[in-house]
Amino acid sequence: METPKSKTVLFVTGAFVTHRGWDKWKEYFEANGYTTLAPPWPHKDAPAKVLRKRHPDPGIASVRLEDVVDHYAEIIAGLPEEPIIIGHSFGGLVTQLLLQRGFGVAAVVIHSVPPQGVLTFKWSFFKAVWGPLGLFTSTKKTFLMSFPQWQYAFTNGMSLEEQQQSYDENVIPESKLASRDGLTSAAKINFKKPHPPLLFIAGTNDNIMPASLNYSNYKKYKDKSSVTNFKEFSENNHYVVGMPNWKETAGYALNWIKSL
Repeated sequence: METPKSKTVLFVTGAFVTHRGWDKWKEYFEANGYTTLAPPWPHKDAPAKVLRKRHPDPGIASVRLEDVVDHYAEIIAGLPEEPIIIGHSFGGLVTQLLLQRGFGVAAVVIHSVPPQGVLTFKWSFFKAVWGPLGLFTSTKKTFLMSFPQWQYAFTNGMSLEEQQQSYDENVIPESKLASRDGLTSAAKINFKKPHPPLLFIAGTNDNIMPASLNYSNYKKYKDKSSVTNFKEFSENNHYVVGMPNWKETAGYALNWIKSL
């Protein structure tokens, strides 16, 4: 297959965190000749500390999964060329949905939230997602991940200092509606449909999106004419985009793109 000719990379942010978490990735890809953008979700164009002070934020609370997908689709439609899409966590699910709509020339999904019907029974998954889903609580109020929840779901295995700094720099309020939409038909993927090249990246130490769940997601794709690949890193937790070894993951993604 020909290498995707696009030199534009669109980074799609996941839930609970600021889009500024992509800053180092943007610099890395730009140093390798790409034009990059990492736009925030609707109502999230402010520093993390500012957004936390707005919690509970009715604007963010109103956002649905379809709103996020439409938001990125509109951004792509305004670009001079179809981009390579790289999404993390809930942004990985958004990326899969964008590919299904016909956007993007290739994509990398990192520790992706699975589409509807792709399940795991690992206890760490249920423990990590119970709070963010906000079941039996009002959807009119945003969910703000606590520091202990952040430690377990995102930064397990890291030092206390690293966990605290990453929390302060990244964590923002989130829409419970968007999170719950991941369980509905809004998150449905037609796995038989042909798609652009797609790479799944997983991490052995991820509590909230276990590597086995990412592998199940990857294995669901059935079109043999489409390139679908999987890579698991043994040391990565869910904070993979901001971990000290982030460049190893970014480099693998870049080399995969170049190898197509």
